[in-house]
Amino acid sequence: MTALPIIVGMGGINAAGRTSFHQGYRRIVIDKLDQHARQETFLGLATLMNLVRFEDGRLVTQAGDEILAEQIEAKFGEQIKAGTLIRKIEKDHFDCDATHWQQKLTIDANDEAGLKFTCRKRDLPSPVPASWQVDELDAKTVNVVVPDSLEVKHDSYRDNPIKAAGQLPTGFDPAALYNSRYQPRGLQATIFAATDAIRSTGLDWDKVMNSVEPDKIGTYSASVAGQMQQEGFGGLVRSRQQGDRVSTKQLALGLNTMSTDFINAYVTGSVGTTFTTSGACATFLYNLRAAVNDIQAGRTRVAIVASVECAITPEIIEGFGNMSALANEEGLRKLDNTENVDYRRTSRPFGENCGFTIGEGAQVAILMDDALTLELGAEVMGSVVDVFVNADGIKKSITAPGPGNYITMAKSVALAEQIAGADAIKERSFILAHGSSTPQNRVTESLIYHRVAEAFSINGWKVVAPKAYVGHTIAPASGDQLALALGVFSHNIMPGITTIDKVADDVHAEHLDIRNEHYECAPMDVAFINSKGFGGNNATATVFSPNFTNKLLAKRYSEAQLNSYQVKLEQTKLAQADYQQAADNGQYELIYRFGNGMIDENELVLNQDSLSLPGFDKAVLLSTNNQYGDLSE
Repeated sequence: MTALPIIVGMGGINAAGRTSFHQGYRRIVIDKLDQHARQETFLGLATLMNLVRFEDGRLVTQAGDEILAEQIEAKFGEQIKAGTLIRKIEKDHFDCDATHWQQKLTIDANDEAGLKFTCRKRDLPSPVPASWQVDELDAKTVNVVVPDSLEVKHDSYRDNPIKAAGQLPTGFDPAALYNSRYQPRGLQATIFAATDAIRSTGLDWDKVMNSVEPDKIGTYSASVAGQMQQEGFGGLVRSRQQGDRVSTKQLALGLNTMSTDFINAYVTGSVGTTFTTSGACATFLYNLRAAVNDIQAGRTRVAIVASVECAITPEIIEGFGNMSALANEEGLRKLDNTENVDYRRTSRPFGENCGFTIGEGAQVAILMDDALTLELGAEVMGSVVDVFVNADGIKKSITAPGPGNYITMAKSVALAEQIAGADAIKERSFILAHGSSTPQNRVTESLIYHRVAEAFSINGWKVVAPKAYVGHTIAPASGDQLALALGVFSHNIMPGITTIDKVADDVHAEHLDIRNEHYECAPMDVAFINSKGFGGNNATATVFSPNFTNKLLAKRYSEAQLNSYQVKLEQTKLAQADYQQAADNGQYELIYRFGNGMIDENELVLNQDSLSLPGFDKAVLLSTNNQYGDLSE
């Protein structure tokens, strides 16, 4: 049988909070939760945001006052809500009301004698312009006369028209949770997300690593823009322009492969497949596709699939803003006919909108083949039976949509129908839409769903748009969608698009169910994760619920095997509960193995059949599946 890729853990961080145990999903639907889940969510967010800490077996505020978990909502509830999801850009990123830039200034001399000034000798341009007259005043100082004009750049500040973003919760600082060693924010978030995902499985990670051959573990991850903070590419490209030196680390730490490399080198210690591919907004799904294909082919048995993007910087925002892709102040005022912009409602998928809202986040999913899942007693959170990727063909505008997404959606639905049946896709499936919140997207994406629904006789097809709450995180955007899908499977609450007053008139909604409020729903069997990326990077994943995945497993394994699995699962759930409690109390214990457990290459044992590495129970088998036959004479 072809291996079935099972989701056994998911962790991460975005504007809604922590991913594990559906905290971010719960924050979005907070008003529909029962009291116990609501209390857990506020506790977890309060500690994440450093409003409350766990100390000496009790919860205390930053002022040192003891507080009970059930008191947190009353004391900090509004502050927690205000500091999560999309909101006005906080000054930890940059001042959107006074954004720094360098303005050109041409200075003309007031008299025939020219423009005179004194400066340090070391600050003179190299080479000194031929028209300048330079006289030494002392060993370090010179007097300069410029006979004509002088062009300089000086610090200036502008009112940025883009003022909202989906930021990590206010007060959350991943750098303070481990020795972050001058690392960009995106890589700090990666360490947090990878730890959260691994611990969410409830499994002993060393046992997982030693359950398979070392090369059967894979890491599949990428960013799109790379790490654009000062410690990465941001500092690399702007340092010299600002008169600073480029550091030795900025180039390496800025690469879009770094999230993959950090997970391998500092978290899992994997020596298996390492894979990075970028596909604009579909990047997470591109990497998920590679992992799913490798699991199905038997090349990988444990896959860590991740994406990260922390690109709330003036440069990235100005780039998207100049494309007229981002919602700005002027556009929002016109939409609402008011001078007072509601920053919470800047992202309005499938409603009257004027552009998307950028976000930041990191998402990590842990997948295993079905046999290993049962062997280890891992929890079944869902399964990914395939991810379809198609391009748009010839284009006039590289950013415009095209036909590729019709192919990915139609294939994804057709596969689900073949496996789960027509009733499942008609009655128990829903779409996690790309839903970027641009006027063009609301028309073109809804038309795809309309036509696919017509072809498969689907009516009232439920549509969810996560970017309404967390913004567009670029690379991990479809990871945000997957996290929300797992939350729906677990809680049976369908998030509405609460940032819109109504569905826009030009949306093709005849066969769709798009609501502007959260609502309880019947248990779902199938989620379609859809992404439409710049350049024609279209992808759709077919994801089955835990319940339906268990039905598939029941057809693949004997009753005795499943009973044995259930016994192991009970232990896993106990470990998961322990981590959930610890994480809700802010005790994450990030995994950061800097130089800890390095492999001594002198201790490798190599022969014609295998390669043994110190620290791994199993050897790497060198004999591979030869598909071409023996051509030796």
